[in-house]
Amino acid sequence: MPEVTRLDRLQKLYGAEITLIADDGSEETYRIAAEFRVGETVYAALQTPAMRKADEAAFYHVIDNANGLPELESIDDEDEWEAAAEAYDELLFAEHG
Repeated sequence: MPEVTRLDRLQKLYGAEITLIADDGSEETYRIAAEFRVGETVYAALQTPAMRKADEAAFYHVIDNANGLPELESIDDEDEWEAAAEAYDELLFAEHG
């Protein structure tokens, strides 16, 4: 597995939490648990309060929009989602033992 590097661009721009708007217009606030790079791909691990209690996270691609600002994009490929989850676990283990 390529090296996992922690980033903090989302937190610098948006703070500790970010609100996502679903396709149906509903909003949900997530804590930015981590932003990290694996190879050339940047991911974000987000958690609602319920997800944090269950030690779960949702993973997204972090891509730059036309204005150069980061946007979150769903990960549709199950294998890639699992790889992002493993990289997140590796990052946490490296930081906290």
